[in-house]
Amino acid sequence: MKKEIELQQKKIEYTLRLSKRARRMRLAIYRDGAFVVTAPQFVGLTTIEQFILRKSEWVIGKIEYFKQFSGRIFIKNTKQEFALHKESALMLAIERMAHFNEIYQFSWGKVTIRNQKTRWGSCSKKGNINFNYKIALLPAHIADYIIVHELCHLKEFNHSRNFWNLVAQAIPGHREVRAELKKTGVSFF
Repeated sequence: MKKEIELQQKKIEYTLRLSKRARRMRLAIYRDGAFVVTAPQFVGLTTIEQFILRKSEWVIGKIEYFKQFSGRIFIKNTKQEFALHKESALMLAIERMAHFNEIYQFSWGKVTIRNQKTRWGSCSKKGNINFNYKIALLPAHIADYIIVHELCHLKEFNHSRNFWNLVAQAIPGHREVRAELKKTGVSFF
């Protein structure tokens, strides 16, 4: 349940979770700024809020720390998320590859969607292309950059000047998009 408490003259929203299994109170602040308090079911709201007040310096410090990550995209890396987005990622990849291939006229093998922790995509020497399902969750121009990047590896299996010239045919501002991807960042947890 959603609650609000005043800490150091700031109203802070938190989610209270009462748990049968919890043996003690626990505070958690996540990278997206969510503040969650877990407490045993038998603990009253007054005791919970006193606990939060005693830890207010820590809470405010963590909230301030995680503000540096605002604007970043956070994606839970779970099997459920993968199952939920796999099909839309595949449709996006195939549709956009066909669109950009009007420029390149390349041929490829299989297109596969995977649940990868650190890679956006890959291209094998056999011409098979893999994409991370998370491309379906990105802004369209960033997903397009990733798709074109892998598509261009069909001809240039490296990151040479020729490779980047190929990418630039479809994404003239690829440097800016790549910088945006790095700056915005995506955190997988």
